Amino acid sequence: MKKYAIDFSHSTIGFSVKHMMISKIHGTFESYNAEIALPDIEQVEGGSISFAIAVASVSTKNFDRDVHLVSPDFFDADVYPKILFTSTDIKKLGDKEYAIHGDLTIKNITKPIIFTTVYTGNGVNPWAQEVYGFQAKTQIDRREFNLVYNSLLETGGVLISDEIDVVVDLEINPI
Repeated sequence: MKKYAIDFSHSTIGFSVKHMMISKIHGTFESYNAEIALPDIEQVEGGSISFAIAVASVSTKNFDRDVHLVSPDFFDADVYPKILFTSTDIKKLGDKEYAIHGDLTIKNITKPIIFTTVYTGNGVNPWAQEVYGFQAKTQIDRREFNLVYNSLLETGGVLISDEIDVVVDLEINPI
C-alpha cells in the first residue's frame, strides 16, 4: 500500500447549495487533513481514504454568513469541530471512474455516502515530483445531519435547499 499526501495549494473541498430557489452559493473548507493509502494510483480498489475537516474553516466569501454557518444554527463548531469521512470500500465503475463508499460524520451523526470519483490524470510538478488528480462528487441531504435551519420565502419555497452538492478536487503525490 502506497501513501499519498494532498497538495493543499492545488486541492479544494467545496460545496454548493441552492439559495432562494434561484441561485447557488458556493463554499469551501480551508483547513483539513487526510490519510490516503492506495495499492496503486490507477488501481485504487482496496485502498483507504479518510478526511478530517475543520468546521470553523468554512468560507463562502461572506463573513456574516460564515459566522452563521459555524453557529449553533448550523454546524455548531464549538461543540462539533470536525467533519469526518472514512472510506469503507472503493469499487471500479469504469475506465478511471470509481465509487468511494464511506461514512460521513457531521455533528456526531454518521451516514453512509458514495463519492463518484474520476481519476483526472497525472503529471510532474516544477519540483520534479509526480502528482495525480482526482475529482469526487456526491450530494447529501443536510437534514440527515441535523442541519435544519431554514426560512420560508414570501414568494413560496425556502431560503436554503436541503440538497448540498459536495465536490472534492485533489492533487496528491506519493510520500
